[in-house]
Amino acid sequence: MTRRTVPVAVVIAAASALALTACDGNDDAKANDKITGADVAETSAAPSDETSTTERPQITLPGDLTDTFESWKTGDSAKDAVLQDVARRIDATNYAITQGDAEHSALDFYYGDAALAEAKDWVQSVVKAGYSITGANRYYNAKIDVFDSKSAGVVYCEDQGKAYAKDRKSGKIHRTAVTAKSYVLYSSRVEKSAQGIWKTTKLTSQRGNKSCTP
Repeated sequence: MTRRTVPVAVVIAAASALALTACDGNDDAKANDKITGADVAETSAAPSDETSTTERPQITLPGDLTDTFESWKTGDSAKDAVLQDVARRIDATNYAITQGDAEHSALDFYYGDAALAEAKDWVQSVVKAGYSITGANRYYNAKIDVFDSKSAGVVYCEDQGKAYAKDRKSGKIHRTAVTAKSYVLYSSRVEKSAQGIWKTTKLTSQRGNKSCTP
């Protein structure tokens, strides 16, 4: 797996996204028809609907940043539990960026395997470039593909049209025009830990995917 340096221009345009890409580092590649990991173990078994008693980290985003999860429920309690942990993972990632902390414990809590290292690298790249994030992120069109009782795939869209990079020192907000690349399609694999946490173990993204653009 190779990694690439994130250009400052990219950070300014999209620091609000956890724009993790496939191992070749190309987020403009065609998105797979199947959710990431679907070829690993796809069955008709539903995720366990047992409610985890493990206490989740308390994440409160700064007042100038909001994450909205639009229609983020399926009506199925087991699948909704998966979506809840995915939403918490998103909040945790954005929070780590605002705090300038690539080693924040919430990242370890909601990520696993290669996705954890990639998440920390992304947070660190944004912080090192001197930016935080501000504004409003909207997440929508979430869909779940169940593999078995311990793993599933989740795809969803993000609208970054009202989210911006903010200079960490001056506080200057870098407002950018809304384009097709303001909309991002994410594909993830999640696996249930022994503690009952749905951890993201694989995550890819594609900007401007037609399934997310208006």
